[in-house]
Amino acid sequence: MPALIEADALKKSFGNIKAVNGISLTVMPGEVLGFLGPNGAGKSTTMKMITGFLEPDSGTARIAGYDVQEQPLAAKAHLGYLPEGAPAYAEMTPAKFLRFIAAIRGFRGAEAQRRVDAAVDKTGLHSVLHQNIETLSKGYKRRVGIAQAILHDPQVLIMDEPTDGLDPNQKHQVRELIRDMARDKAIIVSTHILEEVEAVCTRAVVIDKGRIVADGTAEDLRQRAPNHGAVAIRVATDQAEIVMQALQRFPSIATVETLGKANGHLHLRALPKNGMSIAAEVTQAIRESAIVVEEIYVERGKLDDVFRQITTSDQGGGHA
Repeated sequence: MPALIEADALKKSFGNIKAVNGISLTVMPGEVLGFLGPNGAGKSTTMKMITGFLEPDSGTARIAGYDVQEQPLAAKAHLGYLPEGAPAYAEMTPAKFLRFIAAIRGFRGAEAQRRVDAAVDKTGLHSVLHQNIETLSKGYKRRVGIAQAILHDPQVLIMDEPTDGLDPNQKHQVRELIRDMARDKAIIVSTHILEEVEAVCTRAVVIDKGRIVADGTAEDLRQRAPNHGAVAIRVATDQAEIVMQALQRFPSIATVETLGKANGHLHLRALPKNGMSIAAEVTQAIRESAIVVEEIYVERGKLDDVFRQITTSDQGGGHA
């Protein structure tokens, strides 16, 4: 099955600032790609080049097999794009705006209305359908932007911060919509909300300073956290030394550190070597030492920690 989104060695500079410096990626049908990076890393610039709204200095991008620079109309016919800020005609109502979008997409009569109605149903715009867009809240404006992006049921969706400005219930609705649409589409979701990656994305790409610095599932990224797979233990203070000695004899355990002390108990953490699983060794050591443990659990790495670890852009560093 061919890729629906392809980017090959995309580069873009603004003056002496390299915004994107050789980004290549593919997205297959059924994939939801989370596109992450610190502010100024080049996310929006990359998406504008993939969608054909910004010409790269070098490299190519294809949507459903069509080169976005050489065959722009064919490429964009298969593309739904939610840009940053979701621009729309402020004096229009959502109903008029979506009928306008249907018309420029080539739909007429009953088919145009069917497309509009379906987009309105999916995005929950019924209550504001006849208000001027300029009077809508940020969240509803975002939903209007999503509605126009999905109106023609494209094979490819590229969405820049799709849940920006939405309340928790609205975020849940949009994430459910993305998961539902992903069955037969290729979707890129640019976001700074790491929980969104875990909620809807099958894969994540992290960029920094215009380059890809990580590519994998959320679980792949989580495993890069220093404390992923560590075992936390809470024991009585007078038993802590025995536990530490028992744990340190296992070659799979790199070190045992003290996290804190409270109410006569010590909170310890056993860290694994090279991502090894140490839960069985910790359990064995505790059993052999015949020590009562108040609490024990295996830690999972946090995406926030991994994100900070692999992105090194300094604020104000001049990235576009």
